[in-house]
Amino acid sequence: MRKRLTNSEIKARLILVVGVTLSLTFVLSTTSLLYGLLFVVQPLEVSPNDESAWSLLSPMMLFLTGALSGILASNGLKDKGEKDET
Repeated sequence: MRKRLTNSEIKARLILVVGVTLSLTFVLSTTSLLYGLLFVVQPLEVSPNDESAWSLLSPMMLFLTGALSGILASNGLKDKGEKDET
């Protein structure tokens, strides 16, 4: 029988999974953006579909950056149940 995880262990695993997922999404989005800019031949005039896709990608990248930094910043906060008695 497996040992039951504590709340802090569950929280640590959850933060790890969410952080890794957001990081992978951010890296893949940035890589595809740079690949599209550098290696794909673009016409002189941008189509309306491409323009709307680029305008959607910018806020998404900002959201991912903010969410990832928020998760990393809140990782240092202590749980209310734990008290540091040093």
